[in-house]
Amino acid sequence: MTENTADIIIVGAGIGGLTLALTLHRAGISCRIFETAAEMKPIGVGINILPHATRELTALGLESALADAAVTTAEGCFYNRFGQLIYKEPLGRDAVNPSPQFSVHRGDLQKVLLDAVRRRLGGGRLLTGWHCLAVEQDAVGATVHFQDPASEERLPPQRGAVVVACDGIHSAIRRQLYPAEGPARYSGVNMWRGVTRWKPMLSGASMVRAGWLSHGKMVIYPIRPAGADGLQLINWVAEIETATYRKRDWTRPGSIDDFIPAFADWHFDWLDVPAFIRAADSVLEFPMVDQDPLPRWSFDRVTLLGDAAHPMVPRGSNGAGQAILDARALTSALRGHDDPVAALAAYEKQRLEATTRIVLTNRSNPPDAILREVFERTNDKPFAAIEDVISRDELVALSESYKRIAGYSREALR
Repeated sequence: MTENTADIIIVGAGIGGLTLALTLHRAGISCRIFETAAEMKPIGVGINILPHATRELTALGLESALADAAVTTAEGCFYNRFGQLIYKEPLGRDAVNPSPQFSVHRGDLQKVLLDAVRRRLGGGRLLTGWHCLAVEQDAVGATVHFQDPASEERLPPQRGAVVVACDGIHSAIRRQLYPAEGPARYSGVNMWRGVTRWKPMLSGASMVRAGWLSHGKMVIYPIRPAGADGLQLINWVAEIETATYRKRDWTRPGSIDDFIPAFADWHFDWLDVPAFIRAADSVLEFPMVDQDPLPRWSFDRVTLLGDAAHPMVPRGSNGAGQAILDARALTSALRGHDDPVAALAAYEKQRLEATTRIVLTNRSNPPDAILREVFERTNDKPFAAIEDVISRDELVALSESYKRIAGYSREALR
C-alpha cells in the first residue's frame, strides 16, 4: 500500500480534476491524480467557459494560454428557424465584464490544464492507466482501490487524507455512495454534435442559438481562431425532441441522415446550415440527460466534484464552469479547516444548493427559453418585427435571470 496521508487523492483527470490539482498546488496542498485512460487524448467537441469560471482560470495564470487556444466570445445571438434575429447581446468582456468568455475545443482546454499540471506539480503526480474500483476510509484517512483497465490486474491501493471523485458521469465512487440511484434522467431531447471547418460567420466570435427543440434547434459557435486558410473550427449541436435514445457515451459516432431533414431548409444569409453540417469532420450522438440532484456529496473524507456531483443537461453552457467553481470552493474549504471532514462538509454547504438550482433551471428555463417563448407566441411562424412578439425588456429579463441563478450576472462578477 502506498501511503502519504497528507495528500489529496483526485480520481479523474478531466477539467474538474485538473483544475482542482492546480488550485490545490497554488494553495500549497499536496495532491495526486489518477486517471483511467492510459493516454491523455483530446475527446469531445466544443464547450464554453463563462466569465465566472474564466475568472478562476485567470487566477491560475492560464488566461493567456486559453486566449491562444480558444475564441474569445463576443456576442450571443438568438434566431428562429427562419433565420430571423430575435435577440443579440454582448458577452464576456464585450459586456463590460471583468473576465472574458471563451469558446474552446474540450481537448484544447484539457491540454492547457494538463500542461500546467505537469509543469507545476512535476513528474509522478499524475498517473494514467489507473481505473478506480472503490474507496474505503477510517478515522485518519481514505484508501482508493484501482485496477489496470487493460489487464484488469489490481494496482497498489492509494491512501490520502481525502478522496475527491472527479470521474465524471460514470463515476465509480458516486455509484458506490448511491448504489440504488438508477439510470440517467432523459430530457426527451437527443443531440448530435460535430465540428466543421468553415469561414467565420457573423462577427467571427458569435454564439448562435436557433430554432426550437420540437422542430430542430441548433447551437453554433467557433472554438478555434481562423488558420492560414481563413477557416475557423466551428462547433455545432443539433437538438431534436425524440422518444428514444441510446445510453450516454461521449464518443459514440452519429449519422447525419438521422437528423439533417429537420434543417434541410435552413439556408440563411449568414449560414447555409445543411451544407455546413455535411462538411463536418465527424459527428457524435449523445442524449441530453442529467441526474436528479443528490442530498449530499461529502461522506467524511470522501466527496464528489463536477459531473460526478451534479451532471446537468448542457443547455446553459455551464457544466465545465461549475466544475471549475467546485475546485475553487473545495480548495478554499481545505485551507480554512484543519479537519478534512469539516472541510468537505463546508465545501458541500457552499456548492450543493447552488448547483442544484442550476441543474433544475437547465431543465426548465435555461438561456434558450428565449427561443421557446418566441416559438410559442408566433406558433412557429415568421414575424414581421420582433417587437410585435416580445419586448426588449422581456428578452433581457429572460437572459439575465439565468445569469443570476448560474452565478455570472454582471453584479456577481463584480
